[in-house]
Amino acid sequence: MAQGEAIDTCVNVGSKTGMTLIGVQSPIWPIAEAIGPYSDRNSRAAHGMSMPSAKDIRVRYLDWPGFACCSILAAGAIVAYHQTFSVPLILDDHGSINDNSSIHQLLPIWQALSPPNDAPVGGRPLLNLSFAINYAFGGTSVFGYHLVNLLIHIVASWTLFALVRHTLRRPAMTERFGSLATPLALAVGAIWAWHPVQTESVTYISQRAESLMGLFYLMTLYCFALGAETDGRRLRGIWYSLAVLCCLAGVATKEVIVTAPLMVVLYDRTFISGAFRDGWRRHWPLYVALAATWLPLCYRAVNLRHIGVGFGLGTAWWDYGLTECRAIVKYLLLAIWPNPLVFDYGMFIRPRLSEVWPYALVLLALLAATVVALRRKPAAGFAACWFLLILVPTSSIVPVVGQPMAENRLYLSLAGVVAFAVAGAFALIGRWSLPVFAVVAVSLGLGTIRRNKDFLSEQAIWTDTVAKCPDNARAHNNLGLVWDKTPGRQNEAIAQYKEALRLDPDYAEAHNNLGCILEKMPGRLDEAVVQYEEALRLKPDYAETHYNLGNAMGSLGRTEEAIAQYKEALRLKPGYPEAHYNLGNALNSLGRTEESIGQYGEALRLWPDYAEAHNNLGLILSKVPGRLDDAVVQFEEALRLKPDIAEAHTNLGNALSKTPGRVDDAVAQYEEALRLKPDYADAHFYLANTLAQTGRIPDAIEHYEAALRCQPDLVEASNNLGMIFCRVGRLQEGMERIEAAIRMKPDFAQAHFARGAALMQAGRRDEAIAEYERVLQLRPGDPSALRMLELIRAQR
Repeated sequence: MAQGEAIDTCVNVGSKTGMTLIGVQSPIWPIAEAIGPYSDRNSRAAHGMSMPSAKDIRVRYLDWPGFACCSILAAGAIVAYHQTFSVPLILDDHGSINDNSSIHQLLPIWQALSPPNDAPVGGRPLLNLSFAINYAFGGTSVFGYHLVNLLIHIVASWTLFALVRHTLRRPAMTERFGSLATPLALAVGAIWAWHPVQTESVTYISQRAESLMGLFYLMTLYCFALGAETDGRRLRGIWYSLAVLCCLAGVATKEVIVTAPLMVVLYDRTFISGAFRDGWRRHWPLYVALAATWLPLCYRAVNLRHIGVGFGLGTAWWDYGLTECRAIVKYLLLAIWPNPLVFDYGMFIRPRLSEVWPYALVLLALLAATVVALRRKPAAGFAACWFLLILVPTSSIVPVVGQPMAENRLYLSLAGVVAFAVAGAFALIGRWSLPVFAVVAVSLGLGTIRRNKDFLSEQAIWTDTVAKCPDNARAHNNLGLVWDKTPGRQNEAIAQYKEALRLDPDYAEAHNNLGCILEKMPGRLDEAVVQYEEALRLKPDYAETHYNLGNAMGSLGRTEEAIAQYKEALRLKPGYPEAHYNLGNALNSLGRTEESIGQYGEALRLWPDYAEAHNNLGLILSKVPGRLDDAVVQFEEALRLKPDIAEAHTNLGNALSKTPGRVDDAVAQYEEALRLKPDYADAHFYLANTLAQTGRIPDAIEHYEAALRCQPDLVEASNNLGMIFCRVGRLQEGMERIEAAIRMKPDFAQAHFARGAALMQAGRRDEAIAEYERVLQLRPGDPSALRMLELIRAQR
C-alpha cells in the first residue's frame, strides 16, 4: 500500500461525519484541519478526490469534541489549582523574582534576556523574559505569576491531548484505538494534567522552567507530526520550521529539551516511517536542524556549574548514578501512587550500595523491557522511552549536586507512564475502561487540591517537608527562615539552623542564616561574625555573606572593614543593589560624599524602584550647597514608591522647611510621618522646631515633650525645649531641661550656650560668663559666644 493510501485509510477510519476528513482534528491548531496531507489542490486531484465545500471546512474547523475535551481539561485544572493564586514566593522564587534585578525593566528586552548566571534563572533567557513580563504588569504580586503558570499547564495539557489523539489515529494505532481516539486522549490529558505530582511544577513559581519547557517539547513533537502527514512541500516546511522554533524556545527555557530531537526521531520511527532508515531518508534535514539546537545548549552547559550541575563538584559520577537508580524507580512509583509527595528531597548524600542495589535491579529490568518492547511492541517501547529518556539529563551520571531528586522532573515524563497505562487498560477491558479513567482522573484532581494546601504558606510547605524528610538539612534551614520572619519565634529559628548544621556542618547557607538572626539579637553580634566567617571559609565566593559581614562590621564601628566586605560582595555579584546602597551608607559615614552619591546612583541604576536608596541619596543631596531641589525630587520619588516610609516624610519635611514659602508643606509632611509612626521622636522634634520658628509655641512645646517621651535621651529636644521654656518665662523649667541636656552630653556646645543665656536672664552673670567660655573651649572662635562675652563685660 502506498504511503498516501495508508494515510487516507487512517483518516477515514477516524471519520464520524460520513465525509472524507482532511488531516487531523485539532483544537490547538485548528488551521491544521485545512492544511492536512491532501489540502493541496493538485495533490487532491492526483488522488481522485474532490475539493471540500466551504461548509465541510467550517464543520471540520469547529472541532466540537476537541473543544469540549479542552474545556474539560481546563476546568479540571482550574478547580485543582484554584487555591494557589496567593501562594507566596518559596525558595528559588526569591532569587528568580525578588532578587533578580534583570526582570525589573522589560525594556530594553536584552536585559531581561540576560539573566545572571548564578540565579535560578541563569542561562534561561526565555524563562527570565516571562518573569520580566509578569513583573512589568504586577511587580512582585504573586497572582500574575501563578496565573501564567496555570495557563502554561493548561495549554500543555491541550497540546498533549492533541498529540495523543493524532497519534492514536496513525496507521499503526488506528485499528485498535482510532474509533475512541478522542476520549482516550482526553483520559491521558486529564490524568496527566490533574495528577498531584504536577503540583510542584505548577504551584511553585520557579518551576515554570519545567512546565514551559514541557509545553515547547510537546509542541515540537506535534508540529513534526502535523508536518509529516502534510503532502505539500511548502506547508510541510512551515510545520517543520515551527518544530525547530519550538525546540529552540525550549533551549532558552530549560536544558531538558536536549532530548527532544531524539524523541522526534523515535516518534518518526514508531508512528510514521516505521524504520530509522526510512525516517532518515524522508526527514534528515529536519533531524539535522533539530540537532543543531544542541549547539547553544553546549554553550550554555559551561555555565551550569554556577548552579551546581556538572562533574568536578565533589560528587563522583558513579555515586550520583547509583543515587539516580533509586530516584527513577521512586518517580515511577509516584506516577502510579502519588504519596507521599515531598517538596524538597534534600541535597546529594553519598549512597551505600546496600541501599540502592534493589533499585538498580528494577531499573535494569525496566531498561531491558524497554529494549525488547521497542522491537516487538514499538508503541509501548516509545512510551517507556518517553519516561526514561526525558529523565536522562537530570537522572543519569551528570551530578545535580543540590537536588538529586525532584518531583518537577516527572512533569513531562509522567505523560509516558499515563499513555502506557491508558492504552494498556483499554486494550485489556475495552470501553469499560473509560469510566475507570474518569474516576481515576477526578480522584487525582482531588489529591492535587489537597496537595496544594501544603503550598499555601512557607510555614506549611517547610513543616510538611521536615516531617517527611527529617534528615534534610535544607528543609530545616528553610523552616528556620520561616520562623526567623515570624515575631516571637527566633529561638525556634535558631534551633532549626543548628539542626541543619548538625546534619551538615559544611552547610554555608545555614551558617550565614544563623549569623543573620544572631546579628539582630542584643549582645550576640560577635557570634554572628563567627558564623559569617565560617560560611566564607566554606564558600569564599558567597556574595551575600560578604554583604552580611559588611553590615556586622559597620555595626561594630569597623567601617573600613565593612567597606572592604561590600566591595568584595560587588566583585562577586556586580548587580547587587543592596551592596551598593550599604556601601554608599558606609562611605557617607566617613564623609566621602561624592563616592557615596555614586554608589546610591548605581544602586538606583540597577533597581530604579529602590525607595530607601532614593531617600538616602536625598539626604546627602540636601547637605550639598545648591542641591536642595534635587533632594526634594529624591524624597518625593521614595514616597511615590513607598508612601508609608515615615523617615522619608520627615526628610522631605526638613528639605521643604528650608525652601521659602513651603513651611506649611513641611508641617504636613511631619504630620504624615507621625500618622504613620506616632512614636517617631525625630518627626516630633523637627515638627516642634518648625512650629517654634512660625510662632506656634504651645504646639512646639507639646511636640518637644512628645519627642522626649519617645526618646528620653534626645539631647537636642531637651535643649530646645529648655530654650522655649526660658523664652516664655518658665525659667526654672527651662534651666532644668538645658542642664539635663548637658548631663546627657557634656560637650554639647549649643546647650552650654543656652545655659549661659538662661543664667543671664536670671541675672547670674559670672556663671553665664563661665558657660560662654566653655562654649569657646568646645568651639574656638564661636562668634555668638564672643559677642555675648563682649556684651556682658561692657555692662560691668
